[in-house]
Parts: sequence; structure tokens; C-alpha cells
Amino acid sequence: MSTLNTHVDDYLGLRRALGFKLEREGQWLAELAAHVDAAGAGTLTSELAIAWAGQRASAGPNGWAKRLGVARKFATHLQTILPATEVPPPGVFPARRHRPTPYLWSQQDIGGLLEGARALRPPLRAATHEAIFGLLAASGMRIGEAVGLQRNDVDLGAGVITIRHAKFDRSRLVPLHATVTEALQRYATDRDRLCVKPRSEAFFVSSVGTELNRSGVGKTLRLITTAMGIRTETVHPRVHDLRHSFAVRTLIEWQRCGVNINERISVLSTYLGHVSPADTYWYLSASPELMALAAERLDARFGAGR
Repeated sequence: MSTLNTHVDDYLGLRRALGFKLEREGQWLAELAAHVDAAGAGTLTSELAIAWAGQRASAGPNGWAKRLGVARKFATHLQTILPATEVPPPGVFPARRHRPTPYLWSQQDIGGLLEGARALRPPLRAATHEAIFGLLAASGMRIGEAVGLQRNDVDLGAGVITIRHAKFDRSRLVPLHATVTEALQRYATDRDRLCVKPRSEAFFVSSVGTELNRSGVGKTLRLITTAMGIRTETVHPRVHDLRHSFAVRTLIEWQRCGVNINERISVLSTYLGHVSPADTYWYLSASPELMALAAERLDARFGAGR
């Protein structure tokens, strides 16, 4: 192992101890170290980092900027140990942050998704995907949180899920509506009947009794939404959009009931596991219906004096 690889491992270990998972960053920094070694360089330079970041032509400016950003953070750390290290300058690649346009799932869409899941084969695959899609739609959990649930994380008696390793390794409790608890209880019964000897302690299991793969869940959703006719060349419903839609529905209900969103947003933020309410506020601009309701409330409050 090269000296630079050792510094990469030390850097990743330090940041992971603070709660960062850094899966992609770990892969990229290993590639960066190999690039520097292949060049025969004694230290990391801006030129080498920029050349490495732009290696993947298919990534485009946004991808190059992300790769260089990872290199910049590592170089900043490494410079405190090896002063000859150069930190690449910012703004080398003309990147622009872009959030994918979310697909807002209607209740009818969700019903169609669950119906499509029930039609899957074999029966355990059908039961698992119906249950996990239903949970995501009803709780706003992240797909990674759901597939990572262990059996002892799901307290069906109390109707509470414990998420032990969310983003930044945070933990939180997710109370469930009684109907969701009942649906998960039915799933657990079916799961244990269809898979007597599971190969994992995961709550949601695959058709062969192993822990689900999140990319596999996304592939199944794409299959179902294509069959439903809601997936087109320009509309691409994602698993994450179930979480997005849950947040928007909650905000819409609050608007209709006259709830002061500024006073309640922290509650929703905590429930969703956002680090900051600012992350939750983004949903305010994500739905035309939500914006229309907000405009109506503003008009009712201030329009009379016009």
C-alpha cells in the first residue's frame, strides 16, 4: 500500500468516526491515489487532481465538480500533514446544482403501485414490495432506512420503528399510523409463512430470504410504473419521490386546516430525519397545489384591505 493510500484510509476513518458513510468518496479517493501513484508523483498537486476529476467524460461538468470537490476536501486535510500538497482551486468546472423534478404520487398512483406489487411473483417478492412501498408512502422514510431495518427495529406492538443508522449515522423513532402497523403485521405473518428459514434478520426480505437490495427495489418500481403507464420518456417516478410526496401531502393538509407551517415545520423535519428544517422547507415550492393553497391563505389574510 502506498503512503498516499494510507493517508486516504486515515482520512476516511476520521470522517467516518464522525458519522459520515463516504461510500462513494472512498471509491473515488482510492482512484485518486492510484492516479497519483501512476503518475510517479511524490505528492498530490492541483494539476493531478483536476486531471483525475475530469477523466470520466460521461460525468459532465456536474460530475467533474463533485469529484474535484471530494479531492479538495482530502487535499485540505492532507496539506496539514504534508505541506507540499496543493489544494485545487474552486470553480474549475462550470457546475450547477440540479435537483431532479420530483414525481408527486397521487393516492390513486400509490394504489396502482401497490396493486402492481401484489401481482409480482413469487408470492414473497410480491408481499415484500407491497409492504415496503406502502411503508415509504405512509411514513416518508428513505429507501436505505427501510431496507436496513432489522426485525427488532420494528415494534409492531407499540407501532414504532427505530431507525438506527440514518444520514450522518443519526437515529430516530418513527411512530406509525394504526393502519400501517396492521399492514406490516400482515406482511410479517406472510413473510414468516413463506420463508421459514430466512438468511437474514432484516425485516424486509427478498424472495430467497436475504436482505433487500435498494437498487433492486428501484428496478421493481420502474417495472411497475412502466406497466401502469405513468413512466414516460420525460416522467421518471422514483422510489425517493414517495418520501417527497409524503412531505408535500402533509404540508397540503396543514395548509387546508389552517395550521401555521412555520410553527410545525420542525416537527415534520424531525419525523423525516432532516438535519435542518431548511431541507424540509424546499418541499414548499415543490407542488402547484401547495403553492395555490399558500396564495389563498395570503389573499384571505391581506386581500381584504386591497
